[in-house]
Amino acid sequence: MGGIKTAGDLVFRMQLMKGMKIGEAKKYVAEKLGVTEYQLCDSSVMAEVRDDLGLGIQMPSECTPTGMAAKMRIEKALDIKINSVAVFKKKAGLD
Repeated sequence: MGGIKTAGDLVFRMQLMKGMKIGEAKKYVAEKLGVTEYQLCDSSVMAEVRDDLGLGIQMPSECTPTGMAAKMRIEKALDIKINSVAVFKKKAGLD
C-alpha cells in the first residue's frame, strides 16, 4: 500500500493516531471511505475515491483540494483530529 497513490497514508495516520494495528486500521479506513479493504490497495479505485471525496490525489488539477483543504477533508472523512488543521482553523478564526 503506497501513500497518497492508494490509501497507505490514511491507514498509517490511523495507526499513529489511534494506536491501531494495520488490519484494524485498514478495516476502519475502508469502512469510512465506503470501499473494501482490497480496494484500499487498488490505485485506480482509490484515485477515484480520493478525488470524489477531495482527500488529495497524486496529480492534482486546478480544482482538486490540496494541502490544508485536503487535510480538512481527511479529518472529516476519518472522524479524527489533525493538529495542523486545528492550528490553522484557530489562526484563521474558523473555530
